Amino acid sequence: MNPMKKGQTLSAVIFLYVLSGSIAGYVSGRFYKFMGGKEWKQNAMLTAVGLPGAFVSIFIVLNLFLSFAGAATAVSFFTIVKIFLLWLVVSVPLVLVGSYFGLKAEVFEIPTKINQIARVVPPAPLHVDPRISCWMGGVLPFGSVCIELAFIMSAMWLHQIYYVMGFLLAVWVILVATCAQVAIVLCYLQLCVEDYRWWWSSFWNCATAGVYLFLYSLWFLSSRMDMVGVLPIVVYLSYMGMISIAFGLFCGSVGFIAAFFFCRKIYGAVKVD
Repeated sequence: MNPMKKGQTLSAVIFLYVLSGSIAGYVSGRFYKFMGGKEWKQNAMLTAVGLPGAFVSIFIVLNLFLSFAGAATAVSFFTIVKIFLLWLVVSVPLVLVGSYFGLKAEVFEIPTKINQIARVVPPAPLHVDPRISCWMGGVLPFGSVCIELAFIMSAMWLHQIYYVMGFLLAVWVILVATCAQVAIVLCYLQLCVEDYRWWWSSFWNCATAGVYLFLYSLWFLSSRMDMVGVLPIVVYLSYMGMISIAFGLFCGSVGFIAAFFFCRKIYGAVKVD
């Protein structure tokens, strides 16, 4: 990657995201099969269309406003068509192929027998309540990247050059480890108070880092940037909103997968007489 060519970085991000469609389809299909889902076609299409479809729609609306305003940052119609074809011809088929292999793979084994009658969940302490713990858990993943985030934001919006790609990789590894550890610790505390409903809690305990990222972008807008007019602010907030959603989904997914395998491991170690 050449730091001087920011367009090259954006092209690489789009290209790698498209190629990772097979991984998304495989993971989505395998977990969907584990959860007993039957509408596998709908699941595969939502995996392929959900997030990129929402982002493309936002991008097209913003680009229309930029074109009407005569902004130099407006993207040409042919570029949008190329991105759409890349998504439709490459990404969607890869997701469907990955989903097929995910459905054909072996179902995750449950190490213990599960009672079909759900137990009554006792009142949880305040620090274990998922509505509170999710906001505590999201601070740590965001805190692990907030220093590096200042340099990335400056490169994105203040026309500075970002060179330390190797250090960025190290920060990414730290982020993954932090999300996994936060999810595992909070999941363990939740199970200790006999609350077995850890599925969505493990996701939101880390996904709220995206909310903190968006709040940080608001502070960055008010303190570091000097934008004139409503349209540049709308563009900035839209792009940072999409980045925050993607960041939150990444952190939440890592947290859920870590908690899932943690639960399999600890319940597999339980010896039932």
